[in-house]
Amino acid sequence: MSRILMLLFVIAVIAVVVVGVTMAVRASAARRSIAESPREILKRRYAAGEIDEDEYLRRMSGLSQDW
Repeated sequence: MSRILMLLFVIAVIAVVVVGVTMAVRASAARRSIAESPREILKRRYAAGEIDEDEYLRRMSGLSQDW
């Protein structure tokens, strides 16, 4: 009986740790995406190879225009 309770306690602790880490990672990703400016996002996408130089320059010039 006490072994079963101990096992359930260990499983509960592991579950709490996993949920806590998951929530921390999601909150961190949400803060980072909100904090990034459009220029920073564009620079990151260009550096990652998601867009080419022409697309980067075209979009960057569009961001610098006053509307």
